Amino acid sequence: MNNTSQRSQRGGNASDSEYAEKIVQINRVSKKTKGGNKIGFSVLVVAGDRKGRVGVGLGGAPDVSSAVRKAVTYAKKHLITVPMHGTTIPHEIRLKRGAAQILLKPAPPGTGVIAGGAVRAVVEAAGIRDIVSKILGSKNQASNVYATLEALKHFKIGKRV
Repeated sequence: MNNTSQRSQRGGNASDSEYAEKIVQINRVSKKTKGGNKIGFSVLVVAGDRKGRVGVGLGGAPDVSSAVRKAVTYAKKHLITVPMHGTTIPHEIRLKRGAAQILLKPAPPGTGVIAGGAVRAVVEAAGIRDIVSKILGSKNQASNVYATLEALKHFKIGKRV
């Protein structure tokens, strides 16, 4: 039995490898129970096809590998399409979501991705190659990832400044 038939038996498909997956944050969490402490892991993952589709997933499990698998599955099921103008974004956007405040600005070709860790993970997975960004609010990576994803949803497709 070859690798392709094994993959199809598990329910996956051959196109799973085309997604870029980036682990943004791993948290060790614990719960007090009658029998002692029950530990687990919470993982935040960004997945994208580098062609304008990106998603974020949060998975929790007793071990890291299962949590990563759950997070990646969720991210792939909840992809959004990002409107792009060449290799950059259509226009500047400033968005506040909770305590996180994100500023995304288009950049000329060749500039590259000038962004912090949380924003960088999202825009690189989406396939945006030229962008300037600034995280203005929270230092919480999870909040910043969700704020960036929310900002990418709010682009006006026809607008170019």
